[in-house]
Amino acid sequence: MDDVSRLLENDLQASLPEVALGLSRAGVTGASKAIRIRYGDYEKQIAAEIECTVDLDPAQKGVHMSRFPELFEEAIEEVVIGEAFLVEVLAEHIATHVVERQQALRAEVRIAARYPIERTTPVTGLPTQEMVSLIGIAAASSKGVRRLVGVEAAGINACPCAQGLVRDRASERLLEAGFGDDDVDRILELVPLATHNQRGRGTLYVGTQTRVDAEQLATIVEGSMSAPVYELLKRPDELFVVEHAHLQPRFVEDSVRLALKGVIDAHPALDDGDFVFSRQVNLETIHTHDVLAERYGTVGELRRELERGGPLDHHTELREWLAGA
Repeated sequence: MDDVSRLLENDLQASLPEVALGLSRAGVTGASKAIRIRYGDYEKQIAAEIECTVDLDPAQKGVHMSRFPELFEEAIEEVVIGEAFLVEVLAEHIATHVVERQQALRAEVRIAARYPIERTTPVTGLPTQEMVSLIGIAAASSKGVRRLVGVEAAGINACPCAQGLVRDRASERLLEAGFGDDDVDRILELVPLATHNQRGRGTLYVGTQTRVDAEQLATIVEGSMSAPVYELLKRPDELFVVEHAHLQPRFVEDSVRLALKGVIDAHPALDDGDFVFSRQVNLETIHTHDVLAERYGTVGELRRELERGGPLDHHTELREWLAGA
């Protein structure tokens, strides 16, 4: 038997590890593939990044890392080339295959793809293309499969706190200049007040077997911020975006809450056991740090808190929900 044959027969990954501890996740990340997916009424071939992991048994030294890319190729060949699927369906397909082929207790797959959405500028009506991230996550085990669809989209948040300070100072100056109280209030209502802006990145996931339109999720994320952003802006559009943002100042926390309520309102058919996750990161302009907020939980948890008030004792996390399949 030659050296190559011995290497192929020697299944080192199946041997006992030095330390008999199970691993929560082991697999590959950063695998780039061209996939063809369906988004709304359209099909496109786009670049995607795939991450796939399995739970590793304490008695198994490692997973067969080389088999993951092979499984990706098989899944893409079988599903995507023959028929364009939703990104979350492709993630489910790969996760199911990995469990079967790797004989894993559980597999988790995350696919992230940059996808162009056609928009028109708010005033001039010019066509523009905005990029959003489509995300599909799925977990498969002997219990079944759970999957979710998500998006990441950009926008602007105007800081309410700084704007309040500007308003107070402007009010003082107007009163000192001889304007009456009523005139000052009227002026400050008519004139957009300065504040510092934060370019924000909103993330929204919905875990459900119900069909959820990813483009609608992107619209909800953009609407949760002070104003959307556009790749192309003429001067009238730029004025609209800036004024709109300053007339609708929002904290990072506001965006998360509005996105969650937007999902609940837009999808009343969601089951109480379905899952929602919202995260907002704002890139600060007057600080060296950035700010973030997030909330996760089942739809039932969110509905109870909205209807009865809170806080709740427990917020279901993403991996907890995925493991409940």
